[in-house]
Amino acid sequence: MDITPKEIFETRIPEALGKNPTLAKEVGAIVHFDLPGPLGGQWTLDLTREKDWVSAGLNGTAALTISASDADFVSVVSGKMNAQMAVMTGKLKFKPMNIVLATKLSKVLSAGRTAS
Repeated sequence: MDITPKEIFETRIPEALGKNPTLAKEVGAIVHFDLPGPLGGQWTLDLTREKDWVSAGLNGTAALTISASDADFVSVVSGKMNAQMAVMTGKLKFKPMNIVLATKLSKVLSAGRTAS
């Protein structure tokens, strides 16, 4: 793994949102990430806030929970694995299955890919 979920959440996503805070406003929801694995963990992305979007743990009431192994999550965010294929093969799970919100969120995650 070139990058870790921790780096994505604690460095890349905050940097990307800091440069383009309208991305957070477009999503406007709380999203939980449950990423088991040796480099995984749990994070909350609170895109209802003006800043401090990322926190460790599952905080608040999520509109969407995303589950994936740490390695699969990094592969999707880094563009090495197609997100739609990951969902269809069960490697990336959404609860509830909210495609509209997931599509908006993908803009934030892909912005985090190029940050740093």
